[in-house]
Amino acid sequence: MWLTPLTPAPRTPPRARARPPADALAPTFALAHVLERTADFDSVFRVVRGAVHRVLGIERPGLGLGLSDLPPYVGAYWQVTGNLIVLNEGLVAAMRANATSPLEFNSFVYVILAHEYLHSLGYLDERSVRRVTAEVTRGAFGPEHPATRMAEGDLWRLYPFLAYAPGGHGQRLKVVPRFDLASTQNYIR
Repeated sequence: MWLTPLTPAPRTPPRARARPPADALAPTFALAHVLERTADFDSVFRVVRGAVHRVLGIERPGLGLGLSDLPPYVGAYWQVTGNLIVLNEGLVAAMRANATSPLEFNSFVYVILAHEYLHSLGYLDERSVRRVTAEVTRGAFGPEHPATRMAEGDLWRLYPFLAYAPGGHGQRLKVVPRFDLASTQNYIR
């Protein structure tokens, strides 16, 4: 469960342009290299936005990011009609401590942010957003990329230690500065 527990009834996601087969896009996605080195949340989110735009042809500017002490079974959430993605700080810390490379860690952050970004684009049904997250990720990176394996699998099965990550009840929230700069840099400084 990656989302708020109170998701409204599923609705039809926004119309996306006709898209080529997902694997046809993988070799030329220019932002893929960003995940291979140490990156901040904004850099990983640029990859998310780029992948979604490339594969689905839709985007949404002006989102913010917060970190909170959520229960370990909640990766992140986006409140319907809101503009803030809230990421589980304990899971991020646990994955940072256990990841074997920047690519593995950034792929983890990418998958969670992509999932919530797709919610913000109108994919509210949990099963549907998981499927579309996997489709976008496969289309951007190909079938063998760590992000694709994470998006097509279950993060808590792939990384059992996540179930033991420190957590809380979401009572703390830290807003991440300088997030989604690509869409806000002209008017928010």
